[in-house]
Amino acid sequence: MSLAIQVLGRPGRDNALLVTVNSGQAMHRLLFDCGDGCLDELPFADVQGIDHLFFSHLHMDHVAGFDTFFRCNYNRTARENHIWGPTRTAAILHHRFQGYLWNLVAGQQASWQVHDLTADRIDTTRFELAEAFAQPQAVGGRERSAAILTGVDYSVEAYLMNHGTPSVAYVVRESPRINIDTARLAQLGLRPGPWLQRIRGPAADPDETITVDGTARKVRALQDHLRTVAPREAVAYLTDFLLDERASEQLGEVLRGVATVVCECQYREADRELAQRNYHMTSTQTAMLARRAGVGRLVLFHLSDRYRPLEWREMLREAQAIFPAACFPEHWSFAET
Repeated sequence: MSLAIQVLGRPGRDNALLVTVNSGQAMHRLLFDCGDGCLDELPFADVQGIDHLFFSHLHMDHVAGFDTFFRCNYNRTARENHIWGPTRTAAILHHRFQGYLWNLVAGQQASWQVHDLTADRIDTTRFELAEAFAQPQAVGGRERSAAILTGVDYSVEAYLMNHGTPSVAYVVRESPRINIDTARLAQLGLRPGPWLQRIRGPAADPDETITVDGTARKVRALQDHLRTVAPREAVAYLTDFLLDERASEQLGEVLRGVATVVCECQYREADRELAQRNYHMTSTQTAMLARRAGVGRLVLFHLSDRYRPLEWREMLREAQAIFPAACFPEHWSFAET
């Protein structure tokens, strides 16, 4: 299994992040934020293939490209339609849904579920294309932990941060990958076969048996001897919030060992006072967080257009002085002017 990332949008403009989870048997596409023009970089079919859209918050530069996403998928029934975000996401998106005339959709049955995240709950609202998205229908709520979405191949965690309004930090983690140690299998003189699916499966009761090459064997004993758990990859998406000591301490634990952190870099360190006033981070602060958490790589994005390209490069140097594995998205380029 692998996690792949693609930062969408240009430097100094709106950005978003596409995370692709490839299990070998299935492909899952997760979109984080949807700024203006970001989806122009993706083929139409890839936009239609997005499984979940996650908003950090609903400021214009994070939601301005939603119409493109909705235009591609408004009547989608091939997969479920899910949108996630902080409180009031459903109310704000209802206005977006209602921003069009829906007189030619008779017989179409697409449903959209919007999930509002609070500190301890997920409240879900459903909107129906057949009703021209006119009436929000409260599906109900449930208590939540850090993990808001758990599937066979991955999970998504959400943490509410402070941007003067709730802003959600997200972490995508692969599900544990259970492998079979082929060397130990050979030592036991056993041949691979369909029976190994049970060994990879849930932990067995002590007395459960399975027939292998004509012999009954204890499943638990085979699991203990043959199974190995591969390290899980993880990607974090952090944007637009105040990184005070409380937030830094919390995220320092949440991000520990995460392979890739994609993080906003709105301000230079010299403008820290302005950054704090606007509930943003500086280049130095993001690097200190990455170092504190021991992450593998820090990808800086969401650069402010208040700076020139030379200053963006200086921001990167400020971050690399603290955390050498800081970088801009590989495909970004801008003139040294």
